[in-house]
Amino acid sequence: MEDLDRPRTVKGAADTILHQLEHFGFEWDGPVLYQSQRDSFYNEAFETLKAKQLIYPCTCTRKEIADSSTNMGIEGLIYPGTCLQQPIKPHAATAWRIKTDVAKISFKDAIQGEISQTLTTDIGDFILKRADGLFAYQLAVVADDAAQGITNIVRGADLLDSTPRQIYLQKQLNYLQPQYAHIPVACNSAGEKLSKQTHASPLDTSKTSMELIQALHFLGQTPPASLINENKNTIWQWAFSNWQLSKIPQSKTLKLISI
Repeated sequence: MEDLDRPRTVKGAADTILHQLEHFGFEWDGPVLYQSQRDSFYNEAFETLKAKQLIYPCTCTRKEIADSSTNMGIEGLIYPGTCLQQPIKPHAATAWRIKTDVAKISFKDAIQGEISQTLTTDIGDFILKRADGLFAYQLAVVADDAAQGITNIVRGADLLDSTPRQIYLQKQLNYLQPQYAHIPVACNSAGEKLSKQTHASPLDTSKTSMELIQALHFLGQTPPASLINENKNTIWQWAFSNWQLSKIPQSKTLKLISI
């Protein structure tokens, strides 16, 4: 459960998510782990990178970075390495960044194909531990995947640009690299990701079969029309038997069309 950013965590949201997943027939193999309870584990990975002299403290504010950076990457301004080149400011809140002065990171996504990034010029030295003391998402998910023995990761294509950073961390921590498959993100007619911010309608738990059939169509599968009258277990059985990864559209976003 990705509740890493504790100040922004909504009380009861995790339970709601788990209940909805169960309602639609999702299952998991073991106990659910909560990132908010795993700081000591993330710190082990952090200290490993620190011992390798791969990370360094940074006291730059966002404004200072905006004022000093001249290079634009795929997610905005590239951090210019100020704190790597000169002493940090005393008594200032300190974040920790990882050095990215290494080669290109490439991998083959099962849906999106060949992906490649040069971290130094595309991303820059990214943060592993925030100035407020919270560990960053990139480090947490890499440590979690390794701890749980995850071999295959299927997630939205809005996280595709994060994957090279995670592969880089896996290499530095001697973790095995999972196989990745990034599916299209559902969007509205304006091309906006469906979310509360874009006023998207929530899943209707009273129409379980309809919602599952809709998801299968969205992912390029072709369930028979008769399946809409079946229960969720029958739909899952059909999906397990007829799933074809090659039919998923090779797109980062995809308009959701009601059936």
